[in-house]
Amino acid sequence: MNENMQKEQAKAIADIANATLDNKKGMDVTTLAVGDQTILADYFVLATGTSNTHVRALADEVEFQLKEQLGVAPNHIEGASGNAWTLLDYGCVVIHIFTSQARDFYKLERLWNGAEVIKSEDYEVEE
Repeated sequence: MNENMQKEQAKAIADIANATLDNKKGMDVTTLAVGDQTILADYFVLATGTSNTHVRALADEVEFQLKEQLGVAPNHIEGASGNAWTLLDYGCVVIHIFTSQARDFYKLERLWNGAEVIKSEDYEVEE
C-alpha cells in the first residue's frame, strides 16, 4: 500500500471511530493528528465512557463498525476485561476509550499538545 493510500486508510479509520463513539454517546470525543509528532500512529482517537461497561460497549461498537465498513480488525487490544481504559490499536490509528477518572489521570491531550485537535462536532454529519 502506498503512502497516500495509507494516509487515506488512517483518516477513514479515525473518522469512522470518531463518528461511532459520538453516535454511541461517548463523551468528549477527540481525534488528535499525531503523525507529525510520532511514528506510533497518524491519529489518536480519544473518548470517555460513563462506566467500565460503557467503555467496553464503545470499544466493541468501534471494532464492529470498522470491521463492517472497512474490513479492518485491530492489531492489538489492551484493557478489554472491564478496565478503566481500553485501547484498540489499528497501527495507523490508536483508539483510547477511558472512564473520566482514567482520562483525567493520563491526560493524553496534554502529552500530545502539539497535535492538531479534531473534535467530533468539527465533523460534518451526513444525513
